[in-house]
Amino acid sequence: MAAILSVRDLIKRYDDGFEALKGVTLDIEKGEILALLGPNGAGKTTLISTICGITEGTSGSVTVGGHDIVKGYRAARSMIGLVPQEINLEPFERVLNTVRFSRGLFGKPKNEAHIEKILRQLSLWDKKDNRIMELSGGMKRRVLIAKALSHEPEVLFLDEPTAGVDVELRKDMWEIVADLKSHGTTIILTTHYIEEAEAIADRIGVIAKGELLLVEEKQALMTRMGQKQLQIDLVEPVTDLPAALGTYDLEITDEGNSVLYTYDTRRERTGITALLAALAKQGMIMRDLQTRQSSLEDIFVGLVAEDAA
Repeated sequence: MAAILSVRDLIKRYDDGFEALKGVTLDIEKGEILALLGPNGAGKTTLISTICGITEGTSGSVTVGGHDIVKGYRAARSMIGLVPQEINLEPFERVLNTVRFSRGLFGKPKNEAHIEKILRQLSLWDKKDNRIMELSGGMKRRVLIAKALSHEPEVLFLDEPTAGVDVELRKDMWEIVADLKSHGTTIILTTHYIEEAEAIADRIGVIAKGELLLVEEKQALMTRMGQKQLQIDLVEPVTDLPAALGTYDLEITDEGNSVLYTYDTRRERTGITALLAALAKQGMIMRDLQTRQSSLEDIFVGLVAEDAA
């Protein structure tokens, strides 16, 4: 399938020589959800701003639906919806007019049914006649999302859309994103809430210091880079591990009532069978056991730490 968004060797260099983006190359297919993860200052917002035409890249190219963002700016921009981090709304304007106006900016004909659908999806319909200044922070965030969806974009950027908002809005956002995906909308999400990426993304991109460290299908990434831990609960607590168990990667937890064994799922042998036999030989009787897979957060923290080293 051809990419709906294609970034090639994108560099953003400021006058002082600082490179916010260092040759980013990325293809995103129609209808997928890509979660872009990275620490503060990694280049996430700069990448989005450059694609959306808010800032200009130093070199490289970006196309949206085959339209170059510089040579074919209007066509490219009409395909993009953006929910920025900052809440920048006209405080005295009413919600309904704000969303209508945003649709009109893109030259779209009136479509009151579409505007109503968006406002109802975002629980804004009963606030449609309120002035922006009368809304809570969470409600203003919903208006930003409604504005971004007003012209029916094919590619939607969500730049930290749920930062500092209530759990209800976050859940609403997940439902809206799932619905948009089902209708073929391509979504690029940046977030500090890694559980969001783990819950809704198809692929994960990790960016640090302006470089794209990887882009990979979420489940494949977790399988390839994830580790598992086996928690073995003991009948009798222990304070020290016998020397005979020194070859195993064990950690005493739960005040000595359990030991943790970390192993790599990619290896041919996990060593679990031998470990259980060794524990029994040392008189450490197992009461129960359970496994835990590394989370996306564990993997992200590890990748960023490696890049910083």
